[in-house]
Amino acid sequence: MGDSYILVVEDRGEDVELTLRAFQKAGVSSRVQVLHDGLEALEFLQGVHPFSGEVHDAAPALMLVDVKLPRMDGIQLLQRVRKLEKMRYVPIIMVTSSEDSLDLRASYDNGANSFIRKPPVAADFTLVVSRMCEYWLGVNEQPGA
Repeated sequence: MGDSYILVVEDRGEDVELTLRAFQKAGVSSRVQVLHDGLEALEFLQGVHPFSGEVHDAAPALMLVDVKLPRMDGIQLLQRVRKLEKMRYVPIIMVTSSEDSLDLRASYDNGANSFIRKPPVAADFTLVVSRMCEYWLGVNEQPGA
């Protein structure tokens, strides 16, 4: 694992592509690791099979998590990830197209740093991601892990 990377946990291929394009347009130079469900993300962060041969000492600089994920949803993943010492200070941004206000509340109750509803228009999503990156990767200061 390199020093600085962004972890994106998203199951919809078109949303992954949109997010990666938005990072590119925002000038994000960090490597992006994409995982497709909550359980896979947890296994990646813990370095367990099938990721046991990889080095996972470094926490991501930023983590984007879709709320609605297969196998383990985003809220369950958030609960588990916040218990990992190396993830203590990592900004975790929950992302969803859901209008369910319970998702918003559950995200913050379980340690999310931000909650973003995906705009229906791709150009608007690109702008949101650009602003998010500018703040979390540029303006925000974090304590060391």
